[in-house]
Amino acid sequence: MAAKYYTHFLTSGGAERESPATHEWSGVVELQEPLRDRRDAGELRSLLAVSFNLDSEDIRILHWARLH
Repeated sequence: MAAKYYTHFLTSGGAERESPATHEWSGVVELQEPLRDRRDAGELRSLLAVSFNLDSEDIRILHWARLH
């Protein structure tokens, strides 16, 4: 069962590793399965990293909440 989440996060690195710019983003992300608990944001970070062509450590999630 898919689950939608509002996310607010920062990205850094990637093609810009030589100039360490940080960008702020927010939006809705849909995961294939709901996250198990508040601490389990690894899947969310991985999905965002793939979408932005970054490593998951280049994503810093500031806030996320499940949409109902």
